[in-house]
Amino acid sequence: MKVDQLAGLRNIATQDPKQAIKEVAKQFESLFMQELMKSMRQATMASGMLDNEGTKLGTEMMDTEFAGKMSGIKGGLADAIERQLSRQMGLAAPAQRLTQTTPLRAPASASEFVATHGEAAKKAEARTGIPATFMVAQAAHETGWGKKNIRMADGSNSFNLFGIKADANWKGPVAQITTTEYVNGAPKKMVQSFRAYSSYDDSFADYARMMKTSPRYREVVAQAGDATKFAQGLQRAGYATDPAYADKLGRVINTTLRLQRLA
Repeated sequence: MKVDQLAGLRNIATQDPKQAIKEVAKQFESLFMQELMKSMRQATMASGMLDNEGTKLGTEMMDTEFAGKMSGIKGGLADAIERQLSRQMGLAAPAQRLTQTTPLRAPASASEFVATHGEAAKKAEARTGIPATFMVAQAAHETGWGKKNIRMADGSNSFNLFGIKADANWKGPVAQITTTEYVNGAPKKMVQSFRAYSSYDDSFADYARMMKTSPRYREVVAQAGDATKFAQGLQRAGYATDPAYADKLGRVINTTLRLQRLA
């Protein structure tokens, strides 16, 4: 952060502490985005043809500008940082209590998704030994952080957080949707039947029951203390047909862990 920016933040802090917290959170998110893009570029093999100090400088400037534009978007990392700092400084608004009449809606952010399902995941952890964070992350991966829920024919929510299909033993309600399955490594659109529940708690409970009682997932549960082994075990057990399922889930687990540390 430049000296003039720091001085500006100090002036804002004396007049409006809440606005200062918002600016600090945005600056931190911008720095985080810059480092993220930098690490992504370093992980990509350079061509060598046009790589020189000039192109590197141009890339860094472009990354800085892009990170600045991406920062401060509602529901992003800056929001989570702002809430944390506000609580620490005693400036946070009272938390809204969830009641039976609170309308169900898609979470506004990844942080809200993690907070919403934390308690149900802890109950499932007590039954299976699988860390609650891993299960919340898997639910996030399966539903796109709650924005791509499986829907019933009438458009209502199936509450199926884990993409569990309805096999011959399932006696409950069913949601039929078109989904992407991988056959011999190639993606194909298929109509599949999925289990439907009356609540998200029921979804976590059914997932825990399946993981605990199915011989298919015995190795997964046994290695549940390690995020990488957990994700790879699910893929080996055939939880999903996507050949990149373990890698994708591993990244979401890491994101969920970071969000929980900020909460």
